[in-house]
Amino acid sequence: MKNKIYNWKDTLSAYGFLSPWFIGLILFTGGPIIASIVLSLTNWNLLGSPEFIGFDNYKALFAEGSDFLNSLKVTFIFTIINVGVSVIASLLLAVLLNFKVRFMGVFQFCYFIPAVMPSVIIAFVFKLMLNKEIGVVNYILSLIGVDNPPNWLNDTFWIWPTIAIVSIFTYSTGQMMLIFSSALKDVPKELYEACDVDGANFFQRFLYVTIPSISPIILFNTVVATVNSFNSSFSLIFPLTNGGPGSETEVLSLSIYKHAFKLFDMGYASALAVILFIIVAAIAAIQFRLSKNSVHY
Repeated sequence: MKNKIYNWKDTLSAYGFLSPWFIGLILFTGGPIIASIVLSLTNWNLLGSPEFIGFDNYKALFAEGSDFLNSLKVTFIFTIINVGVSVIASLLLAVLLNFKVRFMGVFQFCYFIPAVMPSVIIAFVFKLMLNKEIGVVNYILSLIGVDNPPNWLNDTFWIWPTIAIVSIFTYSTGQMMLIFSSALKDVPKELYEACDVDGANFFQRFLYVTIPSISPIILFNTVVATVNSFNSSFSLIFPLTNGGPGSETEVLSLSIYKHAFKLFDMGYASALAVILFIIVAAIAAIQFRLSKNSVHY
């Protein structure tokens, strides 16, 4: 009887410690999601009362002349670039940080700086650096003999390589680098010693020992980076390109902002938000499903 009482008290204490997170999840995540679903079925311009119109907003997404399909395509392009670049860059930086060299703490601090800076600030800094007329990048190119440097942020050819470079310096890279660095330290040394006995080189050790050993962390960082790319693309794209040139970089989050706070069509914007939520959830589920044969716990 006493054991049951103690177990009940332990369970109650555990739920007590977990309750702030659950309350926050219900109020600040679950509540807005439900509100977005309800608003997506209405016509509301922020003035007056919402008018119920059923699934008309969802039909309008696929209507002729809609910008939804273009925004969806741009969002996938941005996510593939952002996730690929940031995950690979963070893993390479983590590998470099595991070499025993002097001043490693200084390098780690420098690599982590973007993680403590808002993406908006990073975007504005790069926007100034990449300015065609007064940017420091084009100034350096002119010093080495480039007569007509690129218009990095207003050229459809250069815009995606530019975004790929900027993605390296987002907060995700610094955070994932520290996670990768911790995972690399937990790889059993015996495996590396066995590789040395077999005469394996660095790349063979990395491919056949390091990657399988940290595969759960690779999965975790990839899923987190994917969700962040879909949901946080606005904070990078809006100050950097504002969706331009034209609509070349108008991601879904930027389209949601435009329809909600420029066109005051909250119902349509909410429908876009619901579609974005479904896409992110589906992709995360697919990533976990596909990882069963490649992730080794």
